[in-house]
Amino acid sequence: MSAILDFTVNLKTPRDVGLAIRQERRRRGLEQKALADKVGVSRQWIIATEQGKAGASLGLVLRTLNVLGLRLSAHPATPTAPDAAFPETRVNIDEVVETARRGRR
Repeated sequence: MSAILDFTVNLKTPRDVGLAIRQERRRRGLEQKALADKVGVSRQWIIATEQGKAGASLGLVLRTLNVLGLRLSAHPATPTAPDAAFPETRVNIDEVVETARRGRR
């Protein structure tokens, strides 16, 4: 009987991505060379990526995650609250124009 793993990890840095790759590779019992062969990269690339080297190609990282059966998704950090950097605002252009007109009189 196979176990289904359902977990979410917040990946914020290249090191986080590397650790997730290493953890899943080890969980699956794969050596770095075996994973490298499946992904189509060198063992050195797998080592560097697992160490969190920031220069890894996004396409290759996504391919590696796919080979390991991991999915990358993007979600708002707090789905119910607007982002403080981009607050939700609504502007009534008619009010802006009317205010500007009154200011010129």
